[in-house]
Amino acid sequence: MGLLESMKATLASPAPKGRPDDGSDGAYWCDDCGVRIRDVELEGDPVCPDCGTEMRFERSTGRDCAC
Repeated sequence: MGLLESMKATLASPAPKGRPDDGSDGAYWCDDCGVRIRDVELEGDPVCPDCGTEMRFERSTGRDCAC
């Protein structure tokens, strides 16, 4: 298969279904512990369940992040 055929096959393939379409805009991260909680899974204030510090919100646009 040549380069052109490979590119055509890649562009024609269906989109990956690994990311849920649940309205998530990103995730909250704890810089101290490395804990990550998606915004749609969070209940209440964004506080780290391990150390109790406030978590920061990070939005990932155009990357393969699980956000």
